[in-house]
Amino acid sequence: MNALPQYPDTLESINRLARTDPRALVGFSEARFEQALDAAVDRVMQERGREIVMLAGPSGSGKTTAARKLAARFRALGLQSDVLSLDDFYLDRDDIPCGADGKPDYESVRALDLPLLQTALSDLLAGREAALPTFDFTVGRRAPAWRTLRLGEQDAVIVEGLHALNPLVTARLPRENVLKLYLRVARRICRADGEVLLRRRELRLVRRLLRDRRERASSAAHTLSLWGNVLLGEQNYLLPYRGTADMDLDSTYLCEPCVFASAAIDFLEDADLPKDARGAAEHLTAALRQFVRIDPSFVPEGSLLREFLGRAGLRD
Repeated sequence: MNALPQYPDTLESINRLARTDPRALVGFSEARFEQALDAAVDRVMQERGREIVMLAGPSGSGKTTAARKLAARFRALGLQSDVLSLDDFYLDRDDIPCGADGKPDYESVRALDLPLLQTALSDLLAGREAALPTFDFTVGRRAPAWRTLRLGEQDAVIVEGLHALNPLVTARLPRENVLKLYLRVARRICRADGEVLLRRRELRLVRRLLRDRRERASSAAHTLSLWGNVLLGEQNYLLPYRGTADMDLDSTYLCEPCVFASAAIDFLEDADLPKDARGAAEHLTAALRQFVRIDPSFVPEGSLLREFLGRAGLRD
């Protein structure tokens, strides 16, 4: 595996390269992430028999695209591979348990149909045909149509979701058949003098804003209103199990503030925001204004950034 050059990740150095060679900055960002995925695939291929890859990470880390890219790599190596989203194992909306505030706790692992999930994963490891649901978020319940999947002896399935490392999901699986991955935005972006410009969670929030607008027609006000509960859910249900991961993968793209700036600023400035959301929105727009803009056309169709930008993206 070829080593990548160590480009500085300060505002000044990012802007310098965005101004002089935007294609190189995007390409470097892509290559860093692709190498991280290659390392995970190498780990699976060296330790054959690990047939279930559990991929967890916080909101906006890029789990959906990372899972699809991993599956595509396994298929290219001759393995049957598929992606299971834990979102498809949600209980029907009326059956979601409530939190301490008396409202349905959608972030809780117990919002999943754990017996069904455990049965499906056990069936896959045993070489049996597993019945897999699909959740219809538009109506808040399981869709009538199911699909089936069976794994051969050397095949791999990627299970992605917030709770993929939770022992309530993994405890019944033989450890030797499981590779646990933790995907995160690992870098913050600072000025050359060390002042933090965009924190990791703020980079994820920009991603989440753009994706929610595109996929769910969600307003900026709605996404910002949910963000506190999203972070609380991660604190309660994800971070306690981060240390159980076999590998950490970094999905930070050094070019992403440059690529996202125009769309994110327009979205936030056009929003009718309540008073308590204006501070966060103003901070994000002020930070993003300091980056040289890169046209999204420089971003490849299969890029992780396409999960948030839209257009074709990577298809199964």
